[in-house]
Amino acid sequence: MAAAAAAFLSIGSVSSYAAQTGSGGKPKSISMSSRALNSLKSFRGLKAASLVSCESETSFLGTESNAALLNTFASKPGNHNQRNPNHLQPRASSFKVAVLGAAGGIGQPLALLIKMSPLVSALHLYDIANVKGVAADLSHCNTPSKVLDFTGPAELADSLKDVDVVVIPAGVPRKPGMTRDDLFNINANIVKTLVEAVADHAPEAFIHIISNPVNSTVPIAAEVLKAKGVYDPKKLFGVTTLDVVRANTFVAQKKNLKLIDVDVPVIGGHAGITILPLLSKTRPPVSFTDEEVEQLTVRIHNAGTEVVEAKAGAGSATLSMAYAAARFVESSLRALDGDGDVYECAFVQSELTELPFFASRIKLGRKGVEAVISTDLQNLTDYEAKALEALKPELKASIEKGISFAQKQKGAPASV
Repeated sequence: MAAAAAAFLSIGSVSSYAAQTGSGGKPKSISMSSRALNSLKSFRGLKAASLVSCESETSFLGTESNAALLNTFASKPGNHNQRNPNHLQPRASSFKVAVLGAAGGIGQPLALLIKMSPLVSALHLYDIANVKGVAADLSHCNTPSKVLDFTGPAELADSLKDVDVVVIPAGVPRKPGMTRDDLFNINANIVKTLVEAVADHAPEAFIHIISNPVNSTVPIAAEVLKAKGVYDPKKLFGVTTLDVVRANTFVAQKKNLKLIDVDVPVIGGHAGITILPLLSKTRPPVSFTDEEVEQLTVRIHNAGTEVVEAKAGAGSATLSMAYAAARFVESSLRALDGDGDVYECAFVQSELTELPFFASRIKLGRKGVEAVISTDLQNLTDYEAKALEALKPELKASIEKGISFAQKQKGAPASV
């Protein structure tokens, strides 16, 4: 997404957070199809092609992926193309994405990043207030996707019409001293209401849950979808990409590595000690002292609190969360578009452990989760194996709390 956006906006480098790694850790290129190429004929960026540097050190794409990126652009026909053979014409697909909670601290930057994707033809923005201004603002950005705004419960159904991906960042943010669990009572009801609408009006869509606490809100969403008779576990995702983004960043900083090369799988859940970065599986292979493992793991556990405290009451991790969520949206769109090599970590229904939901690396396809990658859990270090066992009780309790909430809402006994 950002790679394409860089080409659109002529920032002079290809800075993509959508570069993926497969189970072998090899960087994968962005995929953009030509199904909606005609829709872009009138689109003009800022003379992007001649400025894009495909060997930029600031790129999140490798050399191989940068070369592949160039191959996803088609030359514009006509005399202008003859004068400038390097001028490239972006290609695009025609997927519709809905952001529920689009006027919030995460929703606004997330909507901007999604608007930059050439895979999106329509961006539906929903919130209970203040969304019209966000939509008007974004609509001035000269990228092809059309922006539509929807305000309040009366327009929620329309916001979900014919969408392929639904992203739910709605809810209240954490404040200083507030744990993720403190968010539960407020955000649980919000997620329940929104997922009920998704079940009724977009039952085939991929559902991306960002609203915290994800360890509980994803099980709530699953129970709501089950009650509606439309639950497809392959299409429900808790977005834990931020944990991967943070792990990659912190490891690269700690070991003085090029960020483009670093990939750290993160398993478990999406809060505190339930977040388990598998540093022993870092690509490229790198050694850590016991002290470094402890320091990095604790920092990744507490990264959200680090931001909350730094903002001193002014908010939580909104920008980095939007960045990570946009990366996961782009990966989903690539999978829907037919890319057969898309891998991400996400909190999904899983049989990797005795827990019904678990975050791990997954392979994405047109129907959602194609495979849960089990190899990351093999040959763990003693530290990782102990941490995995230590996180299970807390994660289990969070999952049960979400299921119990949803079951009580429909008057049925809670169960896992």
